[in-house]
Amino acid sequence: MLSGKDHSKMTRDELVAEQKKLTSQRTTIPLAVLIGAVIGVAVWSATHQGGFILTVLLLIAPFLLGSSYSKRLKSIKAELSRRNTVR
Repeated sequence: MLSGKDHSKMTRDELVAEQKKLTSQRTTIPLAVLIGAVIGVAVWSATHQGGFILTVLLLIAPFLLGSSYSKRLKSIKAELSRRNTVR
């Protein structure tokens, strides 16, 4: 999910395509399922004496996944906005 792409060097069409790819259901649904599964395992771990550290790590993981997705999307939107105001 992490991308090393420099959005400032991408063309406007590439940015729009990247934004559509990130907001498509092919991307968001598997991410939501993965986050739900990790939270489910964390709850199971907490109720079946899986250990405090494992439970906490499993609860931190969805926040990291969601924040990286959100940062990528915000970066693309900011670059598109910047280019629209520069004209």
